Parts: sequence; structure tokens; C-alpha cells
Amino acid sequence: MKFVIIGGDAAGMSAASKAKRNSPQMEVMVLEKTLDVSYSACGMPYNIADPSRDMDDLVVRKADIFRQTNKINLLTGHRVDHIDPVRKTVSGVILSGNIDSDNGSPTHGFLGNHDPVVTNTYQKFSYPFDKLLIATGAAPIVQDLPGFDLPGVMALKSLEQGRQIKKFIEANNVRQAVIIGMGYIGLEMCEALRTRSIEVSMVKPGSQFLPWMTCELAEVVKQELDDNSVKLYGGHTVIKIEQAVKSTPSEETQQNRKCALSVVCENITLDADMIIVASGVRPCSEVAISAGIESGIAGSIAVDKMLKTSDDNIYAAGDCADAFHVVTGEKCWIPLALRANRSGWAVADNVCGIETSLSGVAGTAVFKVFDLQVTRTGLSLKEALSAGFDPVEVVIKTRSRAHSHPGSRSVHVAMVGDKKSGRLLGVQMVGKDGVAHRINAAAVALHANMSVTDFAQTDLGYAPPFGPVWDPLLTAANQLLKKM
Repeated sequence: MKFVIIGGDAAGMSAASKAKRNSPQMEVMVLEKTLDVSYSACGMPYNIADPSRDMDDLVVRKADIFRQTNKINLLTGHRVDHIDPVRKTVSGVILSGNIDSDNGSPTHGFLGNHDPVVTNTYQKFSYPFDKLLIATGAAPIVQDLPGFDLPGVMALKSLEQGRQIKKFIEANNVRQAVIIGMGYIGLEMCEALRTRSIEVSMVKPGSQFLPWMTCELAEVVKQELDDNSVKLYGGHTVIKIEQAVKSTPSEETQQNRKCALSVVCENITLDADMIIVASGVRPCSEVAISAGIESGIAGSIAVDKMLKTSDDNIYAAGDCADAFHVVTGEKCWIPLALRANRSGWAVADNVCGIETSLSGVAGTAVFKVFDLQVTRTGLSLKEALSAGFDPVEVVIKTRSRAHSHPGSRSVHVAMVGDKKSGRLLGVQMVGKDGVAHRINAAAVALHANMSVTDFAQTDLGYAPPFGPVWDPLLTAANQLLKKM
């Protein structure tokens, strides 16, 4: 059997490796358009924060290891442009010659497609498949506005983009940065840039900060940014980015220094040496949709619980594919690293005849904003209303450890339950101690369809250095029961 995989990151390489473990004689080919495979993309902001670290430290396994040890036919620099489901072939171009990434380097501006620029010639390829996995991931959303192709305007999604951001900071003595967007990546990049003593401003069109989060908890995150001198400009739509004439080092003083770029909004202009575009991501599903494969939520590729698309011989996994939400039972698109790896394994099993299905996702996420741990799982109050539940929410403030134990910090919890069925629907937590892993208990409860009553009776661990007798989650559940 010929098993072909488009995309060589989390889902793609997980599927390739598992397929070879399941069936060592299987012909497994991976076609990856970049030169990097199998790396920790989530670690890039923290790597950028540390000038002493090399971006390649984030590579989990090099391409040659897959080729030599796992016997996977891994072809980097191969971009798939067309899938023929009838003839069961994939075709595209080999990005040969002098490959120069235009993901925001000092000599090239930021381009939306993130493909390497080929300065030589294209060589075409075509390969047959028996089973195909589309694992093309997601790409940053880029506004079609003037100036987004200027040098110093960059996004952070691929390892090469991380390299270019790091090089640009060091080569251009960056002191001021503007981040367009206030999502997970933007907030993590805030800390990375402030760690390097770079002034940071954030701007976005929506006026509500973290609109998916309960207002009381969002205010705690906002205060943490303010405490670290991050300037927030919500409710400002970017019109264009302009290039300015930057002063030379000999002309420059602390007083007359000029930035190279300006982010122009309707009523404000923000100056910067560098601009990070962090306005969210979109699924890279174009090659699938153009082949007639059914699309799903937000333009992602529609798959069933076995990760099969509308074509029996084609699967999709990772950030390009949709999923079922364990709370609503409906389709959703929530790009998650664990889901990508897990779905790659599931596809490999199914291709090898080991029937495997995935229950879905709860949307569990955790990220760091300076000293603050921010987490969520399941539905917010607004999302629960939209999904047709009769939701009730409680917001509490408690302590992370026993009241007398050193290091105890405030923990804010928002918990949502359904008044009709009694089900637990979602939890959000914010705090500086003991939050990041606590959310996992709530995630397990959501996967088990637990009621708030049942969750309030769970036997959670207690010791003064780690939590109070009544864990913050139990306190929230008890308060929610009163409100329900």
C-alpha cells in the first residue's frame, strides 16, 4: 500500500511514524513544502525571548532521522498543488534552486502564503497513492492592506518565521514593536519582546479584550499586561502600514530616534521598528477543497470521527481539519497541538486496518501572560447560550494553596453549568500559582459528561503546599450548584 501524506509537522509526521510502526513494509511518503519537520511551534515565543538559544533547539526530530531510522520517504521542499481523487494522484512543484524564505526577513517583506521563494526553476512532480492524508495545518490570517509586505512586518507560525523574527530583532536593534491582534500568539509574543526590553503596543479592531473570556477574568489578564508596560489599543481598525525614513546610528539619540514603520489606524498611528501580525489563523484547506473534498467549519476540511473526509481514500488531520466538540456534540474548528498528534496516530491506525475513532475536543487551552497562567476548557457562557443550553455561570476568587502556606496566590475561576440537565459545560481559570494543570480536572469531567453535582463530589488531592482543602474547582462547583 502507498500511503502519501501532505504536510510534515505534528499530524503528518505522527501519522507517518505510527504507520511504519504498525506496518513496517508499507510505503510511506511525506511531502512537506518547507525545509522543517517535527518541531515545537508552541515554544517559539519563549525561544525568541532568549537571544542565547538557537531556534533549531525546537526541532524534535530532524528529517534525516525519519528517512534513515524510520525508513519514511520524506521529501522536503515539495509543495502539493493538486489532488486528483479519481486517478488517486497528488502533484505539485519541487521548490529547487536557491530557496529564500520571504516570511519577514530583513530583505523580504511578509507574504501571506508563506511559501519559499524559488529564484531558480520549478520542477514538477506527481505521485500515486492508495490512501492519502492531508495534514497541511493552518496559516496566519493576513489583511489585504497596503504595507503588509514591507520589511519588518512578520507573523509567527513556522519555524522559519521564528528564525527571521529573531534575526530581525538582533540585526535592527529593535526597541519598539506593534502587535496586530490580541490572541494567544500575540500575548505570548508580548512577554517575549518585553523580556528583551522592547516596548510593545497591541492593537485590534474589536473593543472587547479577550471576548471569549468572562469579563472579570479578562480584566485580571489586562491588568497583568498593564503592570508590564504593554499598551493596549482596542477598537482601532488598521488601515495600512507605512515605511518611514529611519535615522542612522550616527544621527540617532534617545530624543530624536525614528522608527522604521508606522501602523496607521482610523484615529491613531503607532510607530514601530517591527510589526508582528497575530490576527489569528485559518485552515490550509485550499488543496482539498479544490479537489472537491467537503469543507467544514471556518473553511476547514470536514472529517468524521475516524478522520475520513468525503472521499473514502482521503483523510485529514491536524489544524486543517474540523472536529467534534465533546460538550455540544457538534462540529467545531479548534486548532490544538495535542489533537493534531492524536489525530495523526488515529489516521495511521485506520489506514493500517486498526479501526480507531476520536471522541472529540473540549477546546482545552493554557497560555502564559508574564507571571499569569490563563486556562480554559469547554464553553463560555456566551458559547453555551449560542449552543442552545440554559447556562448559569459563577465567578469566584479564592487561593491557590492553604491560607497559611507561603506562596499562596489569588485564583479566579469562572464555571458554567446547564440549568436543565445539570451538566458541567465549561471552566476558565486565571492565576499566578497552580492554575495551568488544574484545568485538566475540568477537561476530564467534560469528556466524561459529568454533572456539576458529580464534579463537586470528586475526590481531588489536598496538601497545604498545593491547594486548600476545598480546591478552587470544588469551591466554584459548590457555588454554581447554589446558583443553578
